[in-house]
Amino acid sequence: MEALRQIAPALDAVALLARVHVAPDSEDADAFTALVDQAREVARPKALYAEAFVEGRGDDTIRIDGITFTSRMLRHKLAGVERVFPYVATCGHELDGVALPAGDVLAQFWWDAIKAELLAAARAHLLAHLTDRFRLGQTARMSPGSGDADVWSIEQQRLLFALLGGVTPSIGVILTESCLMIPNKTVSGLLFPTEHDFRTCQVCHRESCPNRTAPFDAAVWQSLRES
Repeated sequence: MEALRQIAPALDAVALLARVHVAPDSEDADAFTALVDQAREVARPKALYAEAFVEGRGDDTIRIDGITFTSRMLRHKLAGVERVFPYVATCGHELDGVALPAGDVLAQFWWDAIKAELLAAARAHLLAHLTDRFRLGQTARMSPGSGDADVWSIEQQRLLFALLGGVTPSIGVILTESCLMIPNKTVSGLLFPTEHDFRTCQVCHRESCPNRTAPFDAAVWQSLRES
């Protein structure tokens, strides 16, 4: 297990203003930029990963470093894969300690946008680190709770955290009883080498999901269900 804590908090105020649809010369722009400056002072995006190995496979299960995950689609996507990289990446818990104006819904929305940008920086840093250190080519990833409910259940988040070990003391991410992660701008999953691009969004029917990175692919969905 290795924690990546020295991640530069890349926050481009101009780009973020455009993302939250705030005019650069408006009063809102001044308030938003002040939040960006505040975030720069405290932000500590982080990531945690481990190198793990597949030890066994069942019809709809796969055992990785002694922990058995249940997901027919995960089992299918890891066919022929021997090494995987479980990970957690986060915007950093430090931002949750900042007191925003009480009842200011707009400030909360802006703060979440800033946190999302910091999470993106953590994910990009993690991928670059893994690619360089392990000489990875094309990769794909799957995450518990991403995609339709029967793709890989969110309850398996507990097993992923157990596989990594020490997530909270290492990078401050807390897994709740309902298997959500705190801070809210945190992602987890398994990254693995692949010859074909794959994202769990391709097998998710939730069209309105704000985090969608790829359209639903009926052919991919059907092929995985028949595997």
